[in-house]
Amino acid sequence: MSPKEIKGRWKAGWALDAHTLSSIPNTDGTYNTTRSKIGETVFQLKYRHNQEPMGFLVQELVTFLQTRLVLPYIDVIIATPPSQNRDFQPVFEIASRVASQLGKSIDFNFVLKTKPTTQLKSITDINERQQIISGAFAVSDPNKYRDKKVLIIDDLYRSGTTLNEISKVLYEQAYVNNVYVVTLTHTRSNR
Repeated sequence: MSPKEIKGRWKAGWALDAHTLSSIPNTDGTYNTTRSKIGETVFQLKYRHNQEPMGFLVQELVTFLQTRLVLPYIDVIIATPPSQNRDFQPVFEIASRVASQLGKSIDFNFVLKTKPTTQLKSITDINERQQIISGAFAVSDPNKYRDKKVLIIDDLYRSGTTLNEISKVLYEQAYVNNVYVVTLTHTRSNR
C-alpha cells in the first residue's frame, strides 16, 4: 500500500494505492496491464464479480483509517452512490464492513442520486465530466448530519469530479462540519 493524499472540496482525502502500475498496448489491440495488489482486487471485485478477496480491501481500509487522527471524530460513513445499478454494489458492501469494524454509523440513504448519469470513466474532458455530474446528487434530510463530520468511501479516484460534487452537496445542502474522503485506488492520470 502506497497512500497518496488527494485534494478537493473536502477537508482531507486519501487514496490507498495506484490502480494500475503500467498498461502496455499489445499488437491485437488489448493491453497488458499490471495493477497494484489493491487495484487488482478492486478490478476482480467490480469486473469479474469475485467477492472472495473483499475482506482484504476492508482490512486495508480499516488499517489505514486507524492511522488517521480524525477517525475518532467521524460521525458517519457514506459510500459514493453507484454510477450503474448492479445486484451487488461493491462500494456499499466495503463501506458497510469498514463501518462495522470501526464502530461507525453507515448511511446509504443520505446522499441520493437525483438523475441518471453516464459512466465518467470513458470521458476524458474534465469540463464534460463536471457538466454530467453537476446536480446529480441531493441529501435526504438536510438536518440529519448538520455540523457533523462525514467520511465518504469510494473505490477509485480519477479527477475527483464525483467526490467534489458530493462534497459540495454535503456542505451546501446538509451543512456538515467537515467532509473526509478515502478511496481504495487512484488513477495514474487525472483525465
